[in-house]
Amino acid sequence: MVWRMVLTVSLAAAAATAGGCGMEAALVYFPTKVIDRTPADEKVPYETVTITTSDGLKLEAWYMPPAKPDGPVILHFHGNSGDLSNRVGLFELFHPLGLGLLVIDYRGFGRSEGSPTEAGTYLDAQAAWKYLTQTRGIAPSRIFLQGQSLGGGVASELATRVKPGGLILEATFTSLTDEAADMLWFLPVRLLMRTWYPTRDRLATIDCPVLVLHSREDGIIPFHHGQDLYQAAREPKRFVEITGGHNTGIYECQKVYLSAIRQFIDDSLSGHWPASAPAAK
Repeated sequence: MVWRMVLTVSLAAAAATAGGCGMEAALVYFPTKVIDRTPADEKVPYETVTITTSDGLKLEAWYMPPAKPDGPVILHFHGNSGDLSNRVGLFELFHPLGLGLLVIDYRGFGRSEGSPTEAGTYLDAQAAWKYLTQTRGIAPSRIFLQGQSLGGGVASELATRVKPGGLILEATFTSLTDEAADMLWFLPVRLLMRTWYPTRDRLATIDCPVLVLHSREDGIIPFHHGQDLYQAAREPKRFVEITGGHNTGIYECQKVYLSAIRQFIDDSLSGHWPASAPAAK
């Protein structure tokens, strides 16, 4: 897509200039700040909570408790654009399954304070984990980290620091620099860029079950990124091919998507993994 080429060129150019980190950040993150829709609009119960990071910023998050007090909870990290308003669909999807869900707006997104950076998003993720485990008292084994697109880079970094019940990577790149290098193979983008999110490199050290979901029709992050992430992950792991676009696939093949999530969580909690993981398309 043309806009991907323009964005990648801009990232490389920004990183190559003096003070390029700030310029690059402006081209990596596209937050919106108007919360114009909530789960309540879809009659889904939730709470608005405030989470404070270790560097003193206040983040807005939405929390939906699980149907059962000891039920599993998904800690979701969204992509590089929008705000919580754009994630109402997740609450609609997971509520009928009885799953708990916490979605945060990174610093600079929605009503959260600050400005987004790679290091900052990692601090945001750590604060969200602390909120669930300490404030809510949820056992780590019941928490499943889920990252969509750039959020997969955030989730994988957190998974190197904590021991969740599992890690779910949805439409995620192997690294932001790999994504740029795919497009600009003729430029030394790996040397120019300063925002990395090295998801694949972290998988070798992550000690929890991993589920990778990706679509061949993804027009933003190519399918091979998902395949490479799966290969890099340690066992137990599972790859599920979905269909549809980068941001719409989970809704276009909702049945496959939800079945994969539910089965992954059940198998992770039970510790009983089939000898050959079922293929799903």
